[in-house]
Amino acid sequence: MEQTYPTWHLDPTGEAVMEDIHTPYWRHFINIILEQNLSDCTVLDFGCSRGGFLRLLHDSRPFAKGVGVDIASTSIGDASELAGKRPLSYHVTGDPSQLGVVFDFAFSYEVIYLLQDLSEHARQIKDVLKENGVYYAVTGCHTESPLWNRRKEVISSSSSSRVLSYSPDDYIDAFASQGFKVTLRRFGFNDFVPPPVNRKFHPSIMDALTYNSEEKILFRFCKK
Repeated sequence: MEQTYPTWHLDPTGEAVMEDIHTPYWRHFINIILEQNLSDCTVLDFGCSRGGFLRLLHDSRPFAKGVGVDIASTSIGDASELAGKRPLSYHVTGDPSQLGVVFDFAFSYEVIYLLQDLSEHARQIKDVLKENGVYYAVTGCHTESPLWNRRKEVISSSSSSRVLSYSPDDYIDAFASQGFKVTLRRFGFNDFVPPPVNRKFHPSIMDALTYNSEEKILFRFCKK
């Protein structure tokens, strides 16, 4: 959605590589989840795109197995090539329950607002999570975001899917109706950010700051 300037970091081998534009936000995401030790866990990234989140998560908090799913075959191809020797696999699908794998944790970052049926998504996530498994989902795209209608137009112009308007309660109700225990918090990103390039999405500097710190919500859906 938002275009930002690329940055660089050293990978585990010491090679300098260009970060994904979302990397600083993913790093914050990883730092604020409750679970510290994922070493024996199987992890799902729903809407994984080119696989950057799972690579960063494994490099930060190693896990036993990671699976990414996305409907974009080109992105999945890139993710598979970039996985290296990490225990990651990627699949072209929008329904993780088709894979026959159960997970300790699932993650999504700015994906669920694009879904056409939240209740069906909640059912699919329930099917693939182990008992007491947790799904962390981040989005700032909701009707209580002051500039949502403007941002919706921007997103719709580049999306192949119809963009719906969900309230935070819509996300909560979809998962609560499937028996999940729902908790939430502000995403609360408070690190340095570059000035916004796309002023249609963030008209002012303060919009760019408040979107990530105040408007983005981190949902924690726990399967009971």
